Amino acid sequence: MINRKTFLQQAGVMSAGMMLIPGLLSAKTNRPFGLQLFAFREQLPKDVKTIIPKIALAGYKQVEPFGYSKTNGFWGLSATEFKKLLDDNGLTAPSAHYSFDTFLSSGDTAQVEQTIEAAKILGQKYVVLPYLGEQFRNSAKAMEDVINKINQAAAKIHEAGLKMAYHNHDFEFKNIEGQRLFDMLLNNTNTEQLDFELDIYWVVRAGEDPLKLFKKYPGRFKLIHIKDMDKTNPALNTEIGTGSIDYKTILGKAHSAGVKYYIVEQENFKIDQFLSIRKSISYLKEIG
Repeated sequence: MINRKTFLQQAGVMSAGMMLIPGLLSAKTNRPFGLQLFAFREQLPKDVKTIIPKIALAGYKQVEPFGYSKTNGFWGLSATEFKKLLDDNGLTAPSAHYSFDTFLSSGDTAQVEQTIEAAKILGQKYVVLPYLGEQFRNSAKAMEDVINKINQAAAKIHEAGLKMAYHNHDFEFKNIEGQRLFDMLLNNTNTEQLDFELDIYWVVRAGEDPLKLFKKYPGRFKLIHIKDMDKTNPALNTEIGTGSIDYKTILGKAHSAGVKYYIVEQENFKIDQFLSIRKSISYLKEIG
């Protein structure tokens, strides 16, 4: 049997070794993975108070809401009421998807102001622009105009102590009159006011390499959406770790690229949704 003296000597050697190889200490983490609530878009309007506790029980520590409006709040709950529901279930919402269509179309800042109000109540870090309609991106001029509007919103959000983020799909990588919206956004926005929520699935679907984007634009992608691609039908999602995207490699590079928030998103399911999100987070925890 090992005696106390030998144990302490060996422990000292191991500790010294760990200090020399700090990566070993973080090989596996208890990172608080989030869930984009769009997965439950059909159920939430009917019974938000039942769905949220089940998400917490599945192992998630964060959620990313969507669909807020001043009149309907978050699925019938005011921002204050929704915050309490999250608190009661040990959840936080560092980011949320908010519509800016009215502002982008008319320049009316009321939508931006209402968004800031809700985000502050929820204690959020990021206000995410989740989608741009085709009218905002069907020409080089339209893309230039919408980026100017995005910069205006980002400045106002930044003044309020928050930060804006842009969530991509695949259309940002299409060539429109010699320009790509993705490049235009990265090159014509203020790094102190706007970050990006990189949706890995849509990057791969567009034929791009997430690792190359991490390397080319270090620090710009503070949030990522993690959803896997069905091996037989790329148009469908599947549980993380069972599809065709190499998340073990991608996530291994994400932290050093500046990613802070890791958000699972799945838009379609072949199995029970709660079983699905449990499988995804189990895989993510397993690979650390």
